[in-house]
Amino acid sequence: MSAINSGANAPKILIVGGGYAGFYTAFKLEKHLKQGEAEVTLVDPLPYLTYQPFLPEVVAGSIEARHVVTSHRRHLRKTNIVSGKVTNVDHKTKTATIEVAGLAPYKMQYDQIVVTAGAVSRTFPIPGVADHAIGLKTIEEAVEIRNRIMTNLDKAANLPAGAARDRLLTFVVVGGGFAGIETFAEMRSLVSYLLRYYPTISFADTHFHLIEAMGRIMPEVAQDTSEWVIANLDKRGAKIHLNTQLQSAENGKIELSTGESFESDVIVWTAGVMAHPFVRNTDLPLDERGRITAKATLQVVEGEKVIVDAWTAGDVSAVPDLSGGGVGGFCVPNAQHAVRQAKLLAKNIVATLRNQTIEEYLHKNLGAVAGLGIGVGVYQYKKLAIKGVIAWFMHRGYHGLAMPMWERKIRVVSGWIWNFLLRRDIVAISATKEPRLAFETFASRPKA
Repeated sequence: MSAINSGANAPKILIVGGGYAGFYTAFKLEKHLKQGEAEVTLVDPLPYLTYQPFLPEVVAGSIEARHVVTSHRRHLRKTNIVSGKVTNVDHKTKTATIEVAGLAPYKMQYDQIVVTAGAVSRTFPIPGVADHAIGLKTIEEAVEIRNRIMTNLDKAANLPAGAARDRLLTFVVVGGGFAGIETFAEMRSLVSYLLRYYPTISFADTHFHLIEAMGRIMPEVAQDTSEWVIANLDKRGAKIHLNTQLQSAENGKIELSTGESFESDVIVWTAGVMAHPFVRNTDLPLDERGRITAKATLQVVEGEKVIVDAWTAGDVSAVPDLSGGGVGGFCVPNAQHAVRQAKLLAKNIVATLRNQTIEEYLHKNLGAVAGLGIGVGVYQYKKLAIKGVIAWFMHRGYHGLAMPMWERKIRVVSGWIWNFLLRRDIVAISATKEPRLAFETFASRPKA
């Protein structure tokens, strides 16, 4: 008898969120639990996890969008999958409120809860950002950015020189962390490649701007490595504005603290993340940044007091970094920590069910690697820095192996091979936003 069909008296484990941490917790629980030992339920609005490190390559068309998402139902065969949202948690009564489309909200009783709700884009009240910018936390956002870039080139190719054309050919990224720099570089790489198909658009006609409020980019790497990245992108026609704040993006008009101003139809926001706001609707303890406070064992804690039967991991949590390499003493929000925390979390849950000893999470950073467009990358581990094509292969090698599930790894790697042999696919299918438009426009209607 599988965990999903366990008896009525079996402990019920509720996992909130199906990203890296939630998916891997469920996946490993399926491996470790004996038949009938517990019933596991995973709740997430989406039916898949997204491998976010590959989103910049989806923007660039180097990876097919469907290949960077992993189906819950295909790979979690013994877990109850609920395509909905947990809107409230009352841990004192061990009750969660769940909303599913088409149903009235209902309550679920649980014995143990795992909160792995992840993170969302963190923005500031800058005029125009909420209305005109787009984040890069989801596969849907990556596809939309790619579609916008390619659609803008199609439009600009038919326009004379002027403000309207310049706006279409100006691309902006806000935020100089890893996600921002990788996205910025891949966007530049994509447009540079596409120009061969647009004889009316020259390289000088395209404009790329990255806006970073701090005095440097990519704080995870050494200063000289970050300066190399800036110089490399500058040679490729991509300008980075350091010590610069975005003051307004109203109606697509970019106004910077330096006094510079220009217009853009593609404004990508990558300036930070925050714990999913859902956690405010729980009675679990939070830190000043809205993250669930945790021990290194991944148990939820309030001060020194362990909240029994409550666990957390990933971007939504404040987990102490025992290696000493974390920011402020905590594990940084990245896939490397989320996956490894989840694997330990599953072991610890099983250990508690069996009255065994649980372990603390300890993982030393393996270094930082970034892809900056075809053939360009950087890798940093302590004082070791590797730049250029070797680092680019290291980036693809590491993330190709880190991609969840072998069938996904094979799809991604085979896609890279086909792209090398056949070159990039340059088709944008922006009509998916209004899929019924053509049918509706020409459909016959009853006469009045």
